[in-house]
Amino acid sequence: MRTSIFASGAVAIAAALAFAGPAQAAEGDARLSVLHGVPGLTVDVWVNGERTLDDFTPGTLAGPLALPAGNYALAITAADAADASAAVIGPVNVTLAANGNYTAVANLDASGKPTANLFTNDVSPIPAGKGKLTVRHTAAAPAVDVLAAGSAVISNLANPNEQTLTLDPGTIPAAVAAAGTTQPVIGPADVTVAEGTHTIVYAWGSLTDKNLQLAVQTIEGLHSAPGAVPGGRSGAADEGAAGQATAVAGIGAAGLALVLGALAASRAVALRRAGRN
Repeated sequence: MRTSIFASGAVAIAAALAFAGPAQAAEGDARLSVLHGVPGLTVDVWVNGERTLDDFTPGTLAGPLALPAGNYALAITAADAADASAAVIGPVNVTLAANGNYTAVANLDASGKPTANLFTNDVSPIPAGKGKLTVRHTAAAPAVDVLAAGSAVISNLANPNEQTLTLDPGTIPAAVAAAGTTQPVIGPADVTVAEGTHTIVYAWGSLTDKNLQLAVQTIEGLHSAPGAVPGGRSGAADEGAAGQATAVAGIGAAGLALVLGALAASRAVALRRAGRN
């Protein structure tokens, strides 16, 4: 299994991670990634009082860091703080299970207040010939609908919620509208869903401040046998159970459009096929 993380917008790929990679992970270690989703604030990230990320800039995703299962206190301070005693976010107490896969997000809540969330990443095998797409709303913005062929396939996705879909591999268009409306405010845009890969899209930033951004995390190597099964067989998206952040979280602009595009595409294909029947 390989995890790659990157962010969009002014912040580029998060390859320059202060986090150590999982190369020295021990049997049963959990994996923790961290996303900085608070605009205009360079910070340090502390784990159990130890500075783990130095000068962490907005839009950066770091990790995964291998940690033994257990309880941890995550705190975010101003850059170059002497210690974690004057955290601007947290400390947030989290419990990491053995072999668990998590992403901690420092972000704005729906009202624009800095907060933090811990999301559990689904790394279970994906059915052969399919990929997964999760949309996480971690921005200061109202709830949105994801549109497919003019109809909402996801409704009222609000900060700090998420929703996961299982999709046929491919590149598909997307559109997003304010909850309860059908006029797209984002998109259509294209997003690629790969077989055996869980693509997680985070919308972060602030709608009011017009700095909504997108960050994308991909977790590869989740194939089920047989591999390389051609996609597009059913054309339908299987809506998985919507999850909840365990701590705190918000919406992004361009990013959200991408995510939502996947949903729209699947729905459009399904409708076209229905029309032929």
